[in-house]
Amino acid sequence: MDIPGMGFLHNLTQKGIKQTITDKIDETTRAVLAGIGVKEARALLRGEPPTEKPNPRYRAQVKSFVLHLRPKFYQEGSTWFTHTFRLGFFSTLLFIIETITGLILMVYYTPAPTVAYYDMLNILSNVNFGKFLRDMHRLGAELMVIAVTLHMIRVYFTGAYKHPRQFTWLTGVVLLLVTLFLSFSGYLLPWDQLALWAVTIGTSMAEAAPLVGYQVNLILRGSQDIGAGGLLRFYLLHVFLLPLVAIVFISIHYYKVSREHSISLPAVIEEGEAPPEKIAAAKRKIDLLPDLVTSEIMWAAVLIAGMVVYIALAYSAALEHHADPLKTPLHTTAPWYFLWLQGMLKLGDKTLWGVIIPTIIFLILFAVPYIDPGPSRLAKNRKVGITVGILTIIFIVVLTYMGTGLWGVAAPPPVELVQEFVPEEGVGEVREISYDELFVGTYKASDPTTYPSGKLGQVMAEMREAVDRESERPNNNFDNGDITMAIEDWQTDLKKLTITVSWEEIPEGGGEKQARTFEKVLFMHRHSGYDLLESKF
Repeated sequence: MDIPGMGFLHNLTQKGIKQTITDKIDETTRAVLAGIGVKEARALLRGEPPTEKPNPRYRAQVKSFVLHLRPKFYQEGSTWFTHTFRLGFFSTLLFIIETITGLILMVYYTPAPTVAYYDMLNILSNVNFGKFLRDMHRLGAELMVIAVTLHMIRVYFTGAYKHPRQFTWLTGVVLLLVTLFLSFSGYLLPWDQLALWAVTIGTSMAEAAPLVGYQVNLILRGSQDIGAGGLLRFYLLHVFLLPLVAIVFISIHYYKVSREHSISLPAVIEEGEAPPEKIAAAKRKIDLLPDLVTSEIMWAAVLIAGMVVYIALAYSAALEHHADPLKTPLHTTAPWYFLWLQGMLKLGDKTLWGVIIPTIIFLILFAVPYIDPGPSRLAKNRKVGITVGILTIIFIVVLTYMGTGLWGVAAPPPVELVQEFVPEEGVGEVREISYDELFVGTYKASDPTTYPSGKLGQVMAEMREAVDRESERPNNNFDNGDITMAIEDWQTDLKKLTITVSWEEIPEGGGEKQARTFEKVLFMHRHSGYDLLESKF
């Protein structure tokens, strides 16, 4: 009968302490790394050739579940950064980052209107690294939308959707839609004004769908208006259904790429238009281990480090006031990646421009491989397809601008002026002024002699320029405009700011101009810290 530990003691007496411990470490390393020992691991990290025969790196791919999913070889041309920009890899990496940060945030969040907003405040204020995790999650979501979109654009313009990759393109379009709705469904969870009204705009388009619009709207919102039912639905969509769909289609998409047709080579390589030596170099096989894996680790480190630095220096996921269904914020807009849809809504009928046209656009996107059946991927043979792609991008960019509050929607000039400097949501230039630079007094934008020094004087000068700009606009009924800012000591470490816009307007029925005023009052505390956030907004 073998006695536990006797084998180790026997080796100890036969080989000595150093060799026995070395062998034990190597044995453990092989168990963890699927057959790769210490010496081979060192060779991998140094980029040296295999140290054993048969090649232990190939054996590791057979034994390891993760490595087994990857091909042993890749054609070098398919890994050139200027060909793919690693956008597919970045999309998957960002999905993993979103999953990890999302699971952590779930621990501190309850999907109920009565507590969701206060859970967000708790995450931002009391949870260790809570604000960092939320910023990482929000930034990752936006980068994932960008990466997936650019990946689809790259595939389209390089013609990589053609045979035998038609079905892979279809799964990519599904993943684009899932990514958009993943980010959109997460918008509601903070339960602030941005969340409530952005989602209200989005779901209102579903209501315009012919025949089933009313039912779809009820399913999404849980009632006529977004409340507890809607928040729970969007939470379940965001943390369960959509991630599950994403995992399924990522798996299908990756299987097609990895096992059936591989990553496409540049078109000039596949179609023999490049010099022979370049074609030979592009088709040269490179090993997954260590060449591609070390490259992917490097790019993962670059992306994560870039996100961390950006969050530390310039990015902050905004949290606005508590959701209020009775007050619509000025210039309410959908998330930036749906602004093109909001721009369409400004063109006319909501059913036509908000439902039918977008549906047709995505159906055409699905059908691209079948609309363009020509075998050639070269740009010179796809002039029509390339032109249509460029025009489509220009069209989307224009519609995106139209979807912002800068086009087609304007409040009265006094309201716009105050909104520019003291926005309802966010910080704005007035709040960014340091408390110690808010000198007590009354300052008129039209009288530069009253301007104080420092940031406050700069803001007053900008107010003067804004007033002149509004006065010069035709047919806005805003003459002889001016802005006055009165600053008072209100309480200890608290100042009251009264911003008054005065102007003259002509009554609708005609007659003499009448004096009008619009007033905004806000309070600034010494420790409010708005000036510290200036670089992050």
